[in-house]
Amino acid sequence: MSRSVEDHVMFTAKHGSWKVADKLLDVDDRARIAHFLAMVSNTVNSKIPEYLTGVMNVAGIMSLAEELARGDLTKVVSSLKSPGTSKKLGDLVFEDDKTLKKLLVDVARAVLVRMTLSRFVPVSYPEGELAEVRVVFPFPDDHVNFTAKHGEWIVVKRLIIDDATPMVDVARLLASINETTTLKIPVYADIDLEGIEEWFGGLKKVKKSEIPTVIEKYLHFQPSSFAPAEFEGHARVYALRKALEVIDLPLDVPAKSLEKYLEKK
Repeated sequence: MSRSVEDHVMFTAKHGSWKVADKLLDVDDRARIAHFLAMVSNTVNSKIPEYLTGVMNVAGIMSLAEELARGDLTKVVSSLKSPGTSKKLGDLVFEDDKTLKKLLVDVARAVLVRMTLSRFVPVSYPEGELAEVRVVFPFPDDHVNFTAKHGEWIVVKRLIIDDATPMVDVARLLASINETTTLKIPVYADIDLEGIEEWFGGLKKVKKSEIPTVIEKYLHFQPSSFAPAEFEGHARVYALRKALEVIDLPLDVPAKSLEKYLEKK
């Protein structure tokens, strides 16, 4: 991106009935940047499953989420972690090659975790999603486009979509955009990620018997100790992400898995 480009954060998407375009130019207020990034994250996360239907049975994953969403949070998380759930996910991805199947199961697991836990706790940020066309599309073609320039932070993530574009490639880009926003929101929202990690006592990958302890820590998490008042809801999502990381479950679709799948396919 040229250095003459004004500081901004922008997200646009034009594909089929999905049309959204918004641009933040008031980047002097760091909190506004954080809120905008959170809306971008919510937006892309809500669309990812739609672009995975060609490689996995998303409706089946939704049904599995409903099946698992019984009992308390600890029981549900334990069920998400179980080998039986992994086997069911394996049956829901459209791939026979073992290496490619594993990559898709990693993605399917993240979709399942988000779908299941959304019935119990907030998995998205409080802002809602971008849903309107507020600025002119930067390209006439179908596309997904995320750009940002603020000080030393410069990012361009873009995909022009045509008849030859695999829909899973769109999902990959959306997941990559989510990863970027996930990294940057705490920077602009002053969320204490180190403190959140310390809250979980430096736990790494825990055994199944330790899952109740991790969930108890999450349920007693006080976001006011780790973020300004307007970002307490965001801090709670980061606490959930950390709790799941300790249990070795993903809250976010891994862009790298989709990238490797596309490379090897």
